[in-house]
Amino acid sequence: MEEIFRTNDLVKLSYIRHVLSEDGIEPFVLDEHTAMIDGRGPMVPIRVTVREDQADRARWLLREIDRD
Repeated sequence: MEEIFRTNDLVKLSYIRHVLSEDGIEPFVLDEHTAMIDGRGPMVPIRVTVREDQADRARWLLREIDRD
């Protein structure tokens, strides 16, 4: 697995999942539940990973999304 994106923005995370899924890339989201542990919103960055052989394509698809 290779990390391709980090965000604290849940709307952006939803959009990232959609964009990757539309292209047949299955995103694996790490730290999503840990980030929400105290109920005030994401406190730690949520990491989006994909298979290593899909990382370059996934980064290209997400190239225009602002980074946190």
